[in-house]
Amino acid sequence: MTDPTAASSAGRAWYADGLHFQCTQCGNCCTGPPGTVWFTNEEAGRIAETLGIDTAEFYARYARKVDGRWSLTERKTTHGYDCIFLDRASAPGKALCSIYQARPAQCRTWPFWPENLRSRNSWETVKRVTPCPGMNTGNLVPIEQIGILRDATPR
Repeated sequence: MTDPTAASSAGRAWYADGLHFQCTQCGNCCTGPPGTVWFTNEEAGRIAETLGIDTAEFYARYARKVDGRWSLTERKTTHGYDCIFLDRASAPGKALCSIYQARPAQCRTWPFWPENLRSRNSWETVKRVTPCPGMNTGNLVPIEQIGILRDATPR
């Protein structure tokens, strides 16, 4: 059976020809209303190593429990609620992830989340509401890669 989040009315994924995406480092996907950034214990270890701290300190300083799962903490800013690792000060005009190489799967798979791929309308709505200037621009991401990213998105 075809994945219902990816199928068009003709049974073919609406994004079968791929989608263009290039991160612009705007930080819009890392801010907004209060939310969650899920991560695994393995990811916590990688982040802690990147930060040069032990895992227990990482959990104490940068994580919170939400509905029995671990999420990165946020801080209130003029933009909304920023991920604790979003750095707006280091590069003027950019919003950089200070743990980019160790960021959780939820971050690595943006914008190819199942809910964003449900339909072309969902994709365009997310592009407009987030807003994500990297969607529909830059490199073509083939459907095979989109499927890998979509399926790696934490639920």
